Amino acid sequence: MVFREKNSRGSFKPHLSVKFRSVEGNLVTFSIDTTRTPAKYQQPDAYLITHAHSDHNGKSAMLSERAVCSEKTALALEIRHQRKYAGMTFKVGETIDVRGVKVQTFPNFHTVGSVAFMWENELGTKILVTGDVKDASMLPECDLLITEANYGDPGDTSCYFDDDLAGFENAFRDNSSIAFGAYAFGKAQRAVELLRGFGYQGTIEMEEQSLSLTRTLLEDAGELTCLGDSCEDCISIVPPWDLGKLPSHMSKYVMTGRSDYRYPAIQISDHLDARGLEAMVKNIDPQFTVVYHPGGHRPGKFAKYLDSIGFNALSIDMIENVLSNEFV
Repeated sequence: MVFREKNSRGSFKPHLSVKFRSVEGNLVTFSIDTTRTPAKYQQPDAYLITHAHSDHNGKSAMLSERAVCSEKTALALEIRHQRKYAGMTFKVGETIDVRGVKVQTFPNFHTVGSVAFMWENELGTKILVTGDVKDASMLPECDLLITEANYGDPGDTSCYFDDDLAGFENAFRDNSSIAFGAYAFGKAQRAVELLRGFGYQGTIEMEEQSLSLTRTLLEDAGELTCLGDSCEDCISIVPPWDLGKLPSHMSKYVMTGRSDYRYPAIQISDHLDARGLEAMVKNIDPQFTVVYHPGGHRPGKFAKYLDSIGFNALSIDMIENVLSNEFV
């Protein structure tokens, strides 16, 4: 059973949970990318955290001994929130035991350490939770798919895009002093990976949290330093809102598909677009799909579209199974 949970205030907790019987016949509950249930109430068997972005609520779930995430996601959570991760960790790709349930993990390439989870119930039904996805090539077929729809509205032209890798490469090759606006977790590490992949071997300056996250999470990041520490022209990576604090002579770009920044944008996304999401579902070929992320209209739009092309689907706002803390 897929269900939503209400908190003590009567409002919905983020995202959803899955209650099922394990292969051994035990009743098990996995809460997915959601906040902790207060200690006085019955706890789920596990809080599955797909990655460390704040809208997946690891800041709350990481404090529970029942939290489950990859080693690098745990490190990112600790750096971002200055708290000690209390749960279990694993390397992406490992099969783990979660409260007696065999859970397989798969990379989805959304952020460093991001992961999809899959397990079977007592009937052999394969349940796959993807989290946010950039590359679905490693995700297996399943019976029940629980996935995202960040860009899942097929009627919205902004949900169709391709990464402008050539534009990114040209920008840094054509400018000796350049800054990229990129969020500290996720996009900043992707920027460093792209620069190194294009052969840039020089120093990269980063603001403090971006630097800490990148040094910790990337194994081949090359020479990184704090803003202002390099004595020569170099490439800088800062959060988009900090670009204006950098010297005026620097060329400045934002790594985004958005158009509301004052600086030129280079389309670099950490998500699949509408075409990619559709292709993912077709390749995974589930019997049923639940779309649980993000908020707003896109989960409903994506679920309706999947229905129209022959895939039974339901968006999170249409889930009628609702429990309060007392009954989880």
